[in-house]
Amino acid sequence: MPRDVTGRLPKYLRIAAALKDAIASGEYGPGDRLPGESDLMSAYGVARMTARQAFGVLRAEGLAEARKGAGVFVREFRVGIRRRGIQRLAVEVWGAGGSIWAADGKGHEPLVEVLGITEETAPASIADVLGLEDGALACVRRRRFLLDAQPVMLATSYLDAVLVAGTPITEPDTGPGGIYARLAELGAGPVRFREEIRSRMPGPEEAARLGLAAGTPVVLVCRTAYTAEGKAVEVNEMVLDSSAYVLEYEFDAP
Repeated sequence: MPRDVTGRLPKYLRIAAALKDAIASGEYGPGDRLPGESDLMSAYGVARMTARQAFGVLRAEGLAEARKGAGVFVREFRVGIRRRGIQRLAVEVWGAGGSIWAADGKGHEPLVEVLGITEETAPASIADVLGLEDGALACVRRRRFLLDAQPVMLATSYLDAVLVAGTPITEPDTGPGGIYARLAELGAGPVRFREEIRSRMPGPEEAARLGLAAGTPVVLVCRTAYTAEGKAVEVNEMVLDSSAYVLEYEFDAP
């Protein structure tokens, strides 16, 4: 961390630290407006640029967001979705024609935007999981998921293009129960799932499509669906707005 010749932190970092302490103590809660640049200039005897740098630290760390013409506010983490990673994938949901997404968005108005359905050469990592030959085509479904008109997740599904050719999986509306119900009709219904979870900062396109404020990380969930024979039939790469989700997993001890 940068320090001046006396070993002290630069003024903007000291101001940022004081603001973070005030947020942590509850002096400023989610949605509260923080002191303005002029307030910081007066309180700390600093130039406007120093005050702006202090706010920049808070925004970069995801603690605050600037609202044009209104000031800088403590970030509100809109925890509205409890993603129950095991129960949501039960065959009783999609097998009965239910929507996994509608179950996630219970109490909200869920919407799915289909961004594209294409046939593309499967990336090597995807082809390896799906057991496709090099250069084989994958059916790629890209979607954006919204709750109450707010985007919260991007998802890209990869499936064997030969397996799903001519089925509703290649169409915007996959029908009751979605992709998994259609796979079951093909004799390739999933009975086991594997999810890998990571986190990182979003790319520019992801941030734009999710409407993320600066400093908001995303959660990456990669789910693979397997048949009873152990064949992978779908790889779904999801990008979640971390401020909108709680990921819950409930299971018995092995």
